[in-house]
Amino acid sequence: MKEFLTPRQIVAELDKYIIGQEDAKKNVAIALRNRWRRMAAPSEIQQEIVPNNILMIGSTGVGKTEIARRLAGIADAPFTKVEASKFTEVGYVGRDVESMVRDLVEQSVNMVRSQKQQAVKEKAMEAVEEVILDALIPPMRGGSNFSSTTADEPKNDHELNERTRERFREKIRNGELEDRKIEITVTQNPASGIGVAAPGMDEASMIGLQDMLGSMMPKKTRKRKLTIAEARKVLLEEEAAKLIDMEEVKEEAIRRAENTGIIFIDEIDKIAVSSAKGGGPDVSREGVQRDLLPIVEGSSVATKHGTIKTDHILFVAAGAFHLSKPSDLIPELQGRFPIRVELVDLTEDDFYQILSEPKNALTKQYEALLKAESVELSFQDAALKRLAEIAFRVNSEIENIGARRLNTVVSKLLNDILFDVPDVIGANAKIVITAEMVDERLGDMVQDRDLSQYIL
Repeated sequence: MKEFLTPRQIVAELDKYIIGQEDAKKNVAIALRNRWRRMAAPSEIQQEIVPNNILMIGSTGVGKTEIARRLAGIADAPFTKVEASKFTEVGYVGRDVESMVRDLVEQSVNMVRSQKQQAVKEKAMEAVEEVILDALIPPMRGGSNFSSTTADEPKNDHELNERTRERFREKIRNGELEDRKIEITVTQNPASGIGVAAPGMDEASMIGLQDMLGSMMPKKTRKRKLTIAEARKVLLEEEAAKLIDMEEVKEEAIRRAENTGIIFIDEIDKIAVSSAKGGGPDVSREGVQRDLLPIVEGSSVATKHGTIKTDHILFVAAGAFHLSKPSDLIPELQGRFPIRVELVDLTEDDFYQILSEPKNALTKQYEALLKAESVELSFQDAALKRLAEIAFRVNSEIENIGARRLNTVVSKLLNDILFDVPDVIGANAKIVITAEMVDERLGDMVQDRDLSQYIL
């Protein structure tokens, strides 16, 4: 907790991946730091401090989802993303909105289990080594005595067996036997393959029934013939699971999801009832809003790992709001998202920075892809500026899809090169992308007014 990042440090971390949108970064940084402040507050007031949920408003491709996802990574917090529009589809009932909370708990359980496995990894590796050694040289429980001619020779079969095992133990540790095949016994999950379906049964009940049936069935084992390298991976998971108390994992996972969990609700504008429309699916949309309301307000949701309270989960909603306005949401739901952030459309200069600065920049991704083929790819600064100019122009003239347009532009630019490597362009080649090359390959993209083939 003492090492938790300050708001300025959180923004600095977000700056490594997201260009612009300073207002949005500032607000999410404050919301994240407030989680730590709440946990450090006196216990009698902790329950009274509720998170300030955020509503991000902006066009597609400006960084709404990326901000939320990176935020969860910085906080090392359980995170799940859901699209609000899926709850309006035919066949869904209102209670299905609880599925996003169950997904969050599942993420939290996986996160805690993974951390616990890392903590017991060393002990589990020792157990795995013994299992592999037993498969190679089975231990001898008793042995017959025989006379040895020198002091260095083993006195009986048992001592000979132990010395042989120690020699093989050294070989295993040195990686000399990685490709050698051994036969091991692995446990199968009894719940796999069990399907439960019944009319009038919701998702939580089906999951609970499935788990109950799975736990009642005896665990099956089967023998597998694997190399030592493969067997080590399979056995490590089994041995680590034996050393972990799953009840403790579930309790900690639910506690973590309740206090640090983040749920990102995308496309919330699709469930807003526009005042310009009337009838039709609007009833369904408003119904989804009313189903979301108790979860965002704070309620108890039953999951297969236990009951979770949603009072202190941070909800971040996002939408373009092209055809509707935030005020078209029902007032109760609006009130649950007090912090509103408007994300601005990306400029030509933003596109240039997106191509050159972030740690996961598109140009760096393609450089890494071709490096796998021993081909060195580089971009001149003038080429990056030209790519940014083309992407911005296409967005302005056709349809604004934000930074995603860069994927279209860079992909078209490099398609021929990616196709020719390694058949035509061999290993150790050096390719420099110039502004002239960009104009040559993408000139028709700018001139042609019918750009439907390039719209994602």
